[in-house]
Amino acid sequence: MRVQYDVMVQEFTRVLEKRGFNHEDAENAAVIFAQNSLAGVFSHGLNRFPRVVSYLEKGEIDPNAKATCEMQMGAIERWDGHRGFGPLNAKKAMDRACELAKEYGVGCVALGNNNHWMRGGTYGWLAADHGCIGICWSNTMPNMPAWGGLNRKIGNNPLIMAVPRSNGEHAMIDCAVSQFSYGKIEDCRLRGVQLPVPGGYDTKGELTTDPTEIEKTWRVLPMGYWKGSGLSIVLDLIATVLTNGNSVQKIGTFGDEIGLTQIMIAVDPTKFNTVEETDAIVEEILADVKSSEPIKEGGEVYYPGELELKNIKENKEQGIPVIEEVWESILKM
Repeated sequence: MRVQYDVMVQEFTRVLEKRGFNHEDAENAAVIFAQNSLAGVFSHGLNRFPRVVSYLEKGEIDPNAKATCEMQMGAIERWDGHRGFGPLNAKKAMDRACELAKEYGVGCVALGNNNHWMRGGTYGWLAADHGCIGICWSNTMPNMPAWGGLNRKIGNNPLIMAVPRSNGEHAMIDCAVSQFSYGKIEDCRLRGVQLPVPGGYDTKGELTTDPTEIEKTWRVLPMGYWKGSGLSIVLDLIATVLTNGNSVQKIGTFGDEIGLTQIMIAVDPTKFNTVEETDAIVEEILADVKSSEPIKEGGEVYYPGELELKNIKENKEQGIPVIEEVWESILKM
């Protein structure tokens, strides 16, 4: 089943307005969710929407709270999200980081006490649309064991890096520091498919590609084993130090995944190069990557972000693929 992008935005807007958002905020938030699905990131689009609605209904997200700047130090600022709607606060923070980058060459907004920002790539892409290099990350609830540990102590804290191209075909990596995000694991379970490589442990303590088994244990595998574990810990340390906000450990005491800590960094490459020079550098590197000989006959090597661009084009033309039962639940809200 496929749903047109405009219809998805309309339905998300309707539901959010019913739960306390003014029309403008509801529509802006709906666009973020729908764009995530348009790009093929269903785990943080349609599939995540019902959970966010449940947080609104429990009062864990204040639809009227807006992020505010608490401290200014030239190119770096500390903001408080006031437990408002995560995606809108995160967008506001990255917009501000880009403004600072245009002035200083680099801008950083440390955003504490925010809620889940959904797809982190939204804000890397946003920076690139502003003509900036974007670097951002968020911490999470404790949902992954540190390397060598059994119990969940660290987060699969997503890290995003984006490099702009003037034609809008930006290069971007958006990845949890687990082998697979929980959203991706949930998406595979809903579609009834196995993960392509082991992504966590089953109830017997063995590595598995079965998303249902991983959801039973909550023991996801750090990306790169000990490297992903170490990266998770350091990202949480930096974010918590810069915001004086909530660490992964503290978020774990809240019950639900709320009150997160996020960092937005933007760098303006036009301080060093013309737009044309930056485009030429990016094009040369990506063209070399694309010239790789594929492992499989007829295969293709993609640069980071290229598959999302392909999904956007296809889903705009044909409609966004949806899991029918999830879409029906939205229509009934």
